[in-house]
Amino acid sequence: MTDASWAERAAVAVLMAVSLAITWRRVRAVVETIRGSRETPDFEIAALGPRIRRFLWEVVLQGKVIRERPLAGLAHAFVFWGFCAFALVTVNHIASAFGGRFLRPSGAFGHFYFGFVAVWAVLVAVSIAGLFVRRFLVRPKWLGKVSPESGIIAGLIFLLMVTYLTGLWFAEGSVGERVSWWLHTLALFAFLPMIPHTKHLHLALSPVTVFLKRAGFSRIPPLSGDEDFGLDTGKDVTRIDALQAFSCVECGRCSEHCPAYNTGKILNPKEIILGLRDYLKEHGPAAEAPLVGVHISEEALFQCTSCGACEFQCPVGIQHLPMIVGLRRGAVNTGKWEDDFGTKLFLNLERNGNALGFAPSDRQKFIEKAALPIYDGTQEYCLWLGCMGSYDPQGREIVLALARVLRHAGVTFGVLRKEKCTGDPARRLGNDLAVGNVAEANIETLRAAGVGKMVSICPHCVRTIGEDWREYGAAFQIEHHSELLARIAERLPQIAGARESVVFHDPCYLGRYRNIYDEPRAVAGRTSDVIDPGRSRERSFCCGAGGGQMFLGEEKGKRINLERVEELVATGAGTIGTACPFCQTMFRDALGAAGGAAPPRLLDIAQLVAAALPEEPAQTA
Repeated sequence: MTDASWAERAAVAVLMAVSLAITWRRVRAVVETIRGSRETPDFEIAALGPRIRRFLWEVVLQGKVIRERPLAGLAHAFVFWGFCAFALVTVNHIASAFGGRFLRPSGAFGHFYFGFVAVWAVLVAVSIAGLFVRRFLVRPKWLGKVSPESGIIAGLIFLLMVTYLTGLWFAEGSVGERVSWWLHTLALFAFLPMIPHTKHLHLALSPVTVFLKRAGFSRIPPLSGDEDFGLDTGKDVTRIDALQAFSCVECGRCSEHCPAYNTGKILNPKEIILGLRDYLKEHGPAAEAPLVGVHISEEALFQCTSCGACEFQCPVGIQHLPMIVGLRRGAVNTGKWEDDFGTKLFLNLERNGNALGFAPSDRQKFIEKAALPIYDGTQEYCLWLGCMGSYDPQGREIVLALARVLRHAGVTFGVLRKEKCTGDPARRLGNDLAVGNVAEANIETLRAAGVGKMVSICPHCVRTIGEDWREYGAAFQIEHHSELLARIAERLPQIAGARESVVFHDPCYLGRYRNIYDEPRAVAGRTSDVIDPGRSRERSFCCGAGGGQMFLGEEKGKRINLERVEELVATGAGTIGTACPFCQTMFRDALGAAGGAAPPRLLDIAQLVAAALPEEPAQTA
């Protein structure tokens, strides 16, 4: 519209001022809440390269959105790209009312660009209609309660697209073109104020969230001093926490893949984030009111297995695990969390130095009986046994199988005379004092032994030693045994011809945490035909042991390990392959509880390889 009257121009100016004022009022409140939160102690803007690459992939290209949920993701991507394409047209649209139009259909570029945006208008209209049907008619359960504002937003977006297209259809200056222009304008000014008052605020915040999120996957931030006990009250919430809480798009991807939520537990990762957001809305960032209570369930917090599926799936950069562990810290470090099993675990770490509560002498007896060499600095690797490898009978079998494979491959190794738990379960449950005690003792032992390279059968130990111990000034080179065995695969036995099928379960702390998927399959593939269950690799379903859950009480709802075992058994494979002693223990319990026909074998990848080795000659005492 190029011939607007003074009255029309005045109406546009007033409507625009009101729309922007309402929009800014809410945006300012959110910005002030984020800025009013405490500084993020572990935040560093360094390493711009990875941040820019992540921004381009996740925001500009919408790669993560499409990859993890292709059909709905592509629809969201079309809406996002369409809005980007419309930015120039929207500015031109408002400017035209005041005689400042800079894009004209008669111009070469204007003719091209209006047509280009018309294509996007069709794609956006079809996509938003499909998303409306999905959200309000199909409505997957993980979407949760659907707000009416979402329907209004979808309707306004659809109206914006239709009025743009009809405006192109009608002749310039015609009544139809004028009506379309005004409908488009009114829809635009109604749409803007709704963005910051709904989940659609992510349109403005999520690009910032993706760019600024903490480096590393599910990395637990260090405490900032003696007075930092974790996320206890509003004054403990950091700016990154607040930014991520307000960025939630409520898509439910975290809920869809959460093992606790999918087996009838109270925990819903989305509700934890929304609970933090509701708290900040009600109390503000400097409040003394406890975070856990009205808006966030303590029971839900301590049902998390720390599998990382929520963070891996989130399309807007929210890091759930640092928040969940931070809230656990707040409850544990201030003495508010009371749990008999948790207390027993912490006492076991304090008194015996291991999570299972065995006397350290039991570990020494095992080493002597198995004739495991002691690390003296001349061997290639220090074999870290961990609690499961030291005390659990099945864990010991994995260690012995790995030792046999390493000897066959000519890899020298030794174990430490003394070793304590890495602190993994206490770390994930939020007890930093217990973690510090065992970590510092272990670091002193490792340094005294002059340890260089380390290998372990436990992904949890690998993660804790390699990442979490950095807070205590340690930087040890440690890898999982699947990585080592895959690197020396040509030295391992290989079975040709008819082979048994093995369904491989991806451990969370090996897969999502370390991005190790092909290596264990390559090792198992030396002797067996490896198949995948329905949920595998990045979408693997947790065994239920992580986050300290292995040492806590009976779960509510269906047991997570039983849910996973049923899926693995349904593949018909004769053997379930694992690469984590926690997973093997959880599956063994589930297979025993399931009953029925003869269960499949349960073997670690090291045991699969060891079974193909020739018999060793008996050792002389």
